Amino acid sequence: MANRTTTAEDVKHDTRAAAREAREDLKEGARKLKEDARETLEDMADNQAAERLRERGAEFAETVRETGREYADRARAGAGRLYEEGHRKAEEGYDELSELVRRHPAKSLGIAAGLGFLVGLILARR
Repeated sequence: MANRTTTAEDVKHDTRAAAREAREDLKEGARKLKEDARETLEDMADNQAAERLRERGAEFAETVRETGREYADRARAGAGRLYEEGHRKAEEGYDELSELVRRHPAKSLGIAAGLGFLVGLILARR
């Protein structure tokens, strides 16, 4: 049971690390874009510079689209991995609980009856 907490913490840590990495990548991309835009604006003295600006703008737009797709794919893959891990952990927990009930049926029945009684008391007071 302690593995689930560790696994959840690992998932949180991985998610935060991926978010930090994405944030840093976006900051770096924005910095480069700002530098390139500044250089391009300085070159806009003639029509060739304006055409170059349009081309670079189109290139940057495509780069942003590709980067967005890449991060979306990463997020989908991460979500799928988390789903599979959660599903596997749930099955393991169910198997552990089933085995425990098989080994100690009387205790399990007593615990279930006690919990049922408590839930009944709580619901009856509402």
